[in-house]
Amino acid sequence: MKNWIGRLLGGTEKQTAAEAPGGVALAFEDDQAMAAEVHATYYRWLTASSGATASPEQEAQILREVNSLAADPVCASGLVPRIPELISQLLTALSDENISTGALSAQVGRDLVLVAEVIREANSAYYRPLTPIETLEGAVTMLGLNGLRMLLARIAFRPLLRVTVQGVARQVAPVVWKHAERSAFAASVMAPGLSAGVFEAYLAGLMQNLGLQVAFQVADRICGGKVPGSSEFGLAFFAASRALSSVIASHWDFPPDVVEAIAQAGESDGPNLAQALAQGDRIAKLRLLLDANVIGADDPLITQGLNGFQRRCLGKLQDLSG
Repeated sequence: MKNWIGRLLGGTEKQTAAEAPGGVALAFEDDQAMAAEVHATYYRWLTASSGATASPEQEAQILREVNSLAADPVCASGLVPRIPELISQLLTALSDENISTGALSAQVGRDLVLVAEVIREANSAYYRPLTPIETLEGAVTMLGLNGLRMLLARIAFRPLLRVTVQGVARQVAPVVWKHAERSAFAASVMAPGLSAGVFEAYLAGLMQNLGLQVAFQVADRICGGKVPGSSEFGLAFFAASRALSSVIASHWDFPPDVVEAIAQAGESDGPNLAQALAQGDRIAKLRLLLDANVIGADDPLITQGLNGFQRRCLGKLQDLSG
């Protein structure tokens, strides 16, 4: 597990920009309260079919056990699947920036499912090719080295978040994965304006929900197939699960700045990468709430809570599939 993280990050410099619209501060004064409302609204929607009134003792026990797992990263990381070996091998190849398109195509071509994923990605609304791309080599050329690394990271994380356990964790897994994909994309878009690494932001976005899936397993067990439905608990639950994600990331030898970003994404004065992740997380949650018709495009959470650049990113997320 640790080796593939190094392969994923090896050989590519951070992509940064001195200034960009993504780094513009929000105009209103109480940004923390606005962010909390986004998280609370998202939690209520995410748990709508499994939320229940829980006793204070149950809520405290859930948070206590999640925090205990954060103190035992070996145990916590054992509750999630492993990375496929082929993905690990491909990430090793991608650490060499001088590798040819033909060589990459040959390695990707060893797995027909992966070939389909790469061609599908190259023809997605994000890349918008002038004519449909039908060959693997053409798809690899379209994606480029960084685009292929992001795609492989997404493929690697998919089985980690699409858990096979039963109960609430399985029920929410598809939405949690959709949020991870969109959060990773949005964080990578926000990163240049904050002089943060684009791929590091993408990786942090994918990783931040891993602890949440483990935390849902804990809540399901304590509440007998349900989870506490209150907004107050939801905010504490998200914070505890984010800390758990950070601990697992550290145990897997993620770069320190990615670990730090996950841990501090909820803090207004966190490092630049954490701010990019926090912005991406919020935009992704708003996208899912919009798509589910929980809020409208004229909701203050969007019109007052996002600047123009962030709203454009919100619109771009509509093009993502999965």
